[in-house]
Amino acid sequence: MKINEIFFSIQGEGEWTGLANIFIRTSGCNLRCSYCDTKYAYNKGTEIAIYDLMKKISKYSCSYICITGGEPLIQNEIFNLIDLLLKKEYKVCIETNGSIDIKNLPKSKNLLISLDIKCPSSKMDKNNMYSNILILSEKDQIKFIIKDKKDFDFAVKILKKYLPKCTIFFQPVWGTDPKKIAKWIIDNHLNVKLGIQLHKIIWGNKRGI
Repeated sequence: MKINEIFFSIQGEGEWTGLANIFIRTSGCNLRCSYCDTKYAYNKGTEIAIYDLMKKISKYSCSYICITGGEPLIQNEIFNLIDLLLKKEYKVCIETNGSIDIKNLPKSKNLLISLDIKCPSSKMDKNNMYSNILILSEKDQIKFIIKDKKDFDFAVKILKKYLPKCTIFFQPVWGTDPKKIAKWIIDNHLNVKLGIQLHKIIWGNKRGI
């Protein structure tokens, strides 16, 4: 697989916020979101055999692994990697941008699917594959990255249409005041979680310690 980086840090987003995670960042992405903070992963990376990758992560005493990107699902080998990690009894989170079919991901209690639904400010919302929402189970999560009221209203419309049964995060685009999104959530009596990028609050744009 083409891997951009492997590092050990605190998860700053979603259900695992605050937990130490081994992060495997794959190279390459099929989208170009306006607010992307990992543009360095578009092309840069090193080809690593899956078993060599397993050796690299084994030095960390941690059972939580976040596979992120880029977009991990554009590499077919990702399924072999996930299967092997699950066999080794890791708890795995796969972060995907919502534009690629997730039906072939394994059904496992130890696999957390973190699905993005792109809002209009991303300029990539036409790429959303909404059928993915119907595949998610209660243990999974959806993230809407929200910049403004147009994004917020878009997200609410999607929730009303598809009624996802998993946890929903409304996460402000970094640099956007979270107070206004918090107010919109309260005013609309939404059963969603406000997501704050904890790792950026701690370290800024650095990946970790």
